[in-house]
Amino acid sequence: MSNSKILAYVCLLGLLFPILNCGTGHEAEEKYFLVASNIQVPYWQTAGAGFSQAAKDLKVRAEFVGPDTFDPKAQQQAFQKVVTQKPTGILVSSADPQLMKADIDKAIAAGIAVVTMDSDAPTSKRLFFIGTNNYQAGVTGGQRLAKELHGKGNVVVFTMPEQANLQERLRGYRDALESTPQVKIVRVVDIKGDPRIAFDSATEIIGKERDKVDGFVCLEAQGGKEVATVLSNNEIKNKVVMAMDTDTDTLEWVRRGVIAATISQKPYTMAYVGVMMLDHLYHHKLTSLDVDWSKDSFAPIPAFVDTGSSLMDKNNVEAFLQAKKSATSGQK
Repeated sequence: MSNSKILAYVCLLGLLFPILNCGTGHEAEEKYFLVASNIQVPYWQTAGAGFSQAAKDLKVRAEFVGPDTFDPKAQQQAFQKVVTQKPTGILVSSADPQLMKADIDKAIAAGIAVVTMDSDAPTSKRLFFIGTNNYQAGVTGGQRLAKELHGKGNVVVFTMPEQANLQERLRGYRDALESTPQVKIVRVVDIKGDPRIAFDSATEIIGKERDKVDGFVCLEAQGGKEVATVLSNNEIKNKVVMAMDTDTDTLEWVRRGVIAATISQKPYTMAYVGVMMLDHLYHHKLTSLDVDWSKDSFAPIPAFVDTGSSLMDKNNVEAFLQAKKSATSGQK
């Protein structure tokens, strides 16, 4: 082939590539990241599915990163590594909001759009938060707890105190229980992202304080099934367990009546909507990322996107499972 023909083909490809690329409305270098911690648990696998589906629908690249265990420092390092790759946008669930603040602010300063999901970093310069109204989830749980305890009893809470979302849930529980002062939170256990701590703590409590504790509140996904297992192993049936999220084991314990109720969140929706909104921000850029848009009455972005939550018990768990099966079989 002559040099003139080769040059002609190169020029033709140069003209066709932008046209073909415009068919998707996206550029080849676009890439979005989701950064979380403990990413192998069912909750985050569900979020990852929503993240991947959004990327597939948009025909963009996407990568889900973070430590397999609850490790805020490792998550911070994963986020820092992502920033060096100059991504199109980042979704991040802050295991430790204070630890993540400076890194999020640096990413914003570098022109990278950062949106928090599931667990916020409210003092950072992230653009907005997508997730559950965690305070309201706590209120809903607290009201049901008081009803299950008939207005009286001592309660142990399993949580991770440094996470902003869990702080809000606990605040919601406390406020809901103000109207039933005889329901008292007598102990708060930090499980540090390790379900074994929930199991061991529940075992110790049942062994030493069985008659002094009437209920258990689990503010994150892993605790409820561990407490339920301990109660079942010890054939204890007179304790109230309130759980969080809808992994398979938790729902089975709800079915069996060991867990009174669990709060259902929408991690799939959080991640899916997060990618879609980051994509919009890339193609319709803000005048500045380094602005507190929450104080602007005419802001082009929200301050908070509430993806919703609901209470699940034996009355509606089967309907949820059927809906989940239908959604999964119909997923692209």
